[in-house]
Amino acid sequence: MKRTKPHSREQLVLAAFLIAAIVFGLLFFGKYQASRELPTTKPEPKPVGTVQVTLFFATPDAEGLGREGRQMAACESLPECVESLVDEVANGPVGDLHPTLPPNAVVHDVRIEGDTAVVDFGDDLLKGLPGGSSAEMAAVYSVVNTICLNYPQIKGVKFLVDGAEVETLTGHLDLRLPIPPDFSLEKNNKKVATP
Repeated sequence: MKRTKPHSREQLVLAAFLIAAIVFGLLFFGKYQASRELPTTKPEPKPVGTVQVTLFFATPDAEGLGREGRQMAACESLPECVESLVDEVANGPVGDLHPTLPPNAVVHDVRIEGDTAVVDFGDDLLKGLPGGSSAEMAAVYSVVNTICLNYPQIKGVKFLVDGAEVETLTGHLDLRLPIPPDFSLEKNNKKVATP
């Protein structure tokens, strides 16, 4: 039977002690570091400044729609952005194009349902819109094309008046279902940039 030397046994105990001390030291140091670090959360970016948007208005010959570029204040949520766009369409063009919505048209609310923007107008839209199919088409598609071009995730627009569904604005377009954009109505491809 071979006897272990006391010196070698002490070395094994010392080695085991050192390994245990290093492991516990690393664990303790890791916990200490974790307690000193501040949680890292990314702040949500707030929109600042303005964005370039494209609006649709009637062409001077009333044969279709034309584009007008405009700077608009940045917005935080999609419904807010859509409402701002429609307000800009109601404000009318600044170039050679013609308005498509009555100047007193008011948007009460906008909500997003899937890929549809539901826009609730006041009844001034109906009262102030001239009769005729071309005026109704210009009003509807200036809103729809503006929203869908600037926010491609929106595939159609549902029109409400004072919170209620409407069949039509002046008797020509069926508005019971969401209206998809129709860019074939665009007759003037020249963008008019405004300061």
